[in-house]
Amino acid sequence: MTQAATDRVELADAHGVMQKRARTFRWAARLLGTTCRDDAAVLYAFCRAADDAADEATDRAQSIAELDALERSLSKDGDGPGRALAMLAEQRNMSLAPARELLAGVRQDTELVRLADDAELLHYAYLVAGTVGVMMCGVLGARDQRAERYAIQLGIAMQITNICRDVAEDAARGRVYLPERRLRAAGTTQAALLAGTAPKEAVAKVVSDLLAVADGFYRSADQGLRYLPSRARLAVLMASRMYRAIGSVLRRRGCDPFLGRAVVSPLAKVALTVVALVSWVGLAARSHRHLGRTSPRRGAEDPCATG
Repeated sequence: MTQAATDRVELADAHGVMQKRARTFRWAARLLGTTCRDDAAVLYAFCRAADDAADEATDRAQSIAELDALERSLSKDGDGPGRALAMLAEQRNMSLAPARELLAGVRQDTELVRLADDAELLHYAYLVAGTVGVMMCGVLGARDQRAERYAIQLGIAMQITNICRDVAEDAARGRVYLPERRLRAAGTTQAALLAGTAPKEAVAKVVSDLLAVADGFYRSADQGLRYLPSRARLAVLMASRMYRAIGSVLRRRGCDPFLGRAVVSPLAKVALTVVALVSWVGLAARSHRHLGRTSPRRGAEDPCATG
């Protein structure tokens, strides 16, 4: 198989992974131009491969072996999502350091997962999600370095939302991402959560408080939208609103994470799309007045501008 054919197969595989596995990400990616959407699919496929290595392997040795192979492929040793991401990074002049940090974070999932406090929670969230925000800046063509700070904040917000949503699922895997300090303050412990004896109201208190922390990161991340190209700005705005809506679903359930997986309905996604569009138009008008021509103007310079 020629290199071009290999590239086409890997891209098709990446889109297949995004189509099957990425509910919120896929919805937002529809707003991107063809090139940008392809690159986002490549990045998503890499991140999903890392998650699956930690979550779906039969034992820790297999997980580590798969993560090691994924990291080696970032040096173009082999094929698959790691090599595809390495090729993308070369084309876009992106650093692969965030990808390696992400793998370091995912390796923590193969060990005994017990976070002591908020500092450990935020560090973990940076490794597995803030790094994705940094890489998305490259994918979206954000050339202002100030965008990265806000992209990290958005990634952290999304990861905290994930943690609040997946408390029961993570506990079934023997993992607890809710910080021990917060659980003790609420009247329970990580051990009790794993044993199924933690009072629901105590766990709900911690989930509620962490959702408030995530909301703060979402609000801060919004300030960085002005550093993105216009079309990418809309996609990120939509993804942010839809992920934040998961927290709203949890709150309507009293922040009880044991009532089943919190999912944003298709109708709610349509409504959020309209809200995001209105916000995007307002942001575009303000950016035009205050920032002049800081965003890319020509489609050839902006990978999200066409398609």
